Amino acid sequence: MRIYDNVELPPDMAALHRRAIRLEWWTIAFFLTAIALLAVTLGQSQAMKAAWIEDMLGLVPPAAFLIAARFRNRPPNDRFPYGYHRAVSVAFLSGAVALLVLGGYVVYDSLLRLISGERPPIGLIELFGQRFWLGWLMIAVLFATMVPAILLGHVKQRIARQLHDKGLYADAEMNRADWLTAGAAILGILGIGAGLWWADAVAALIIGGDIVRDGFRTTRSAVADLMDERPRVVDGTRPHPLPDSLLAAIRDHDWIADAWLRLREDGHVFVGELLVVPHPGTEDLIGHLEKLQTFVRGFDWRIQDIVVAPVTRIDKPQKIEK
Repeated sequence: MRIYDNVELPPDMAALHRRAIRLEWWTIAFFLTAIALLAVTLGQSQAMKAAWIEDMLGLVPPAAFLIAARFRNRPPNDRFPYGYHRAVSVAFLSGAVALLVLGGYVVYDSLLRLISGERPPIGLIELFGQRFWLGWLMIAVLFATMVPAILLGHVKQRIARQLHDKGLYADAEMNRADWLTAGAAILGILGIGAGLWWADAVAALIIGGDIVRDGFRTTRSAVADLMDERPRVVDGTRPHPLPDSLLAAIRDHDWIADAWLRLREDGHVFVGELLVVPHPGTEDLIGHLEKLQTFVRGFDWRIQDIVVAPVTRIDKPQKIEK
């Protein structure tokens, strides 16, 4: 019996994954450009500084995704007998922690400046022989960074759902945080121009709180994946429907009296164990079990490794809903 397939994704999903890799390279190029532009126009704006730091941390998720892409499909060996699928989960954790750290820093720094009553000055600048308010240049740069972040985040979120790639989804959330931070920075700069010294810090504080919320949620989901939580959909809002639909299909086999399925996530894919209670007198049990394993692994591309074992009875664990 074939124990392991050295193919993690079917051809259509593999093509989608290659597209995601190209998007991540574009994302890195975008963030490097944005970091350089923001560094030139940074000034003393707290919200502008938050946007700059956010762009630097924004390099972490795409870099983690690209590193995971080089490892995830390596075959098992003596050191890693289950393969390298969880490289994707490690990338997810890296992106989630980066998001949480970013939000925490923005909140802390904004609160500190708001409490101290710091009034960030935005002066004049001379460009091509003309003097104008530096705030307009800041706003133009922030608008220029918002549009690519919106487009990249939208495309990556859709691909992440199709690939069941939580690392890519965390990166899409980072892109969302990027354009929200840029929007908040624009409001803060306009507030300073209108004489509202506190607008800059308040704008950064509000957006920092939203980033902390997303970072905490994604970090908790990444840690739960590494602790073998029941598979959940890519945004973590509900349990994944695949285990229930697969178990129902298994129980439809006429030679099976009862069955119990346990799955966990290994990056893109699911692995686990299946216990079945055959009807008394079932003939050619080994043949039935081999056909059942083939059926299970062909049920959905996410089912990568499954152990099928016959038992006389199943004492099911207590079900705990959360």
